Amino acid sequence: MDVSQLLSYIGVIVLSTAVVWVGSSFLESAAEGLSKYYELPPIVQGGVVLAVGSSFPELSTTVLSTLIHGKFELGVAAIFGSAIFNILVIPGISGLVGNELRFRDNKDFIYRDVQFQITSIAVLLIVFAGAVLYNPVPNGMWQGYINRWIALIPLSVYGLFLFLQQQSTEQHKARKNGTVEENQDTKSEESHNINVVQEWLKLLFSLVLIVVSVEGLVWGTIGLGEVLNTPSFLWGITIIAAATSLPDAFVSIRAAKNNDSIISLSNVLGSNIFDLLVAIPLGVLIAGASIVDFAVTVPMMGASILATIALFVMLLRKFDLSRSESVVLLLMYGGFVVWMVLETFGITNVI
Repeated sequence: MDVSQLLSYIGVIVLSTAVVWVGSSFLESAAEGLSKYYELPPIVQGGVVLAVGSSFPELSTTVLSTLIHGKFELGVAAIFGSAIFNILVIPGISGLVGNELRFRDNKDFIYRDVQFQITSIAVLLIVFAGAVLYNPVPNGMWQGYINRWIALIPLSVYGLFLFLQQQSTEQHKARKNGTVEENQDTKSEESHNINVVQEWLKLLFSLVLIVVSVEGLVWGTIGLGEVLNTPSFLWGITIIAAATSLPDAFVSIRAAKNNDSIISLSNVLGSNIFDLLVAIPLGVLIAGASIVDFAVTVPMMGASILATIALFVMLLRKFDLSRSESVVLLLMYGGFVVWMVLETFGITNVI
């Protein structure tokens, strides 16, 4: 093992993670300013604008790992690792920081968005299975080609999610009682104080920073896998996933501190839905076609579904997330990391 090479890869990963954090901070600030300027409701602000913005690192990971490095499985691993991190770690920390996340006045949001995330995973499962069945790799066990036509399926499902969010926006605008009108007046006053051109320029600058830093993450992770003689996707599902999830954590934890439970959780769910239905197929659309290993992706999907169901069950009890339940979520992620370590060093062989 070349120790100097190992340290250089680790240094690149650490530096890239820091730049991802800085770029994402600019991006979140710009996205929040634009949301206020265009007077979007909290669910849409958290579930679409902030979610898509904070998901840009994951999107960049999928595109760069596929287009430049030819490692589609690394991007997929980072997406599912990020989804698991988002579902277990971010609500866990947010629940501890915010003392308790409450959703009793927004039960419809819980039912819709949590179930839509499970639907997103199911759609990808069908897409991957279709690739293996109808476009198998010659002499490849449980491997298949995903082409551009197949990749359009999850993208169309995300269109349905946007339609549901658009309906939420219309309902929000339709509520014209005294309290809402007063809040709308306040929002209008805030929007006039926002320099929309400056916010758009800040957004573009942040996107450039994120793309450069994510390429550093991908390069460092591939090198780390080569030096340690381990599959790069196992590092992608932990290191890249956690690093690219920092923007989501930043948004949700800050919202929890401000007692804004809706934005805190809707950002997590909206980010996951975007990653699954847009980030993965976009990598295929750019590359033209990618190979998917069904034997590798199914365990990751199973872990993601298990994490989502665990959160869903906790929320359904009293439509809140208590401190003890937050601790359970964090312990579950600790168990997931231990499993990945065992997989990395060949002690277990599920993936």
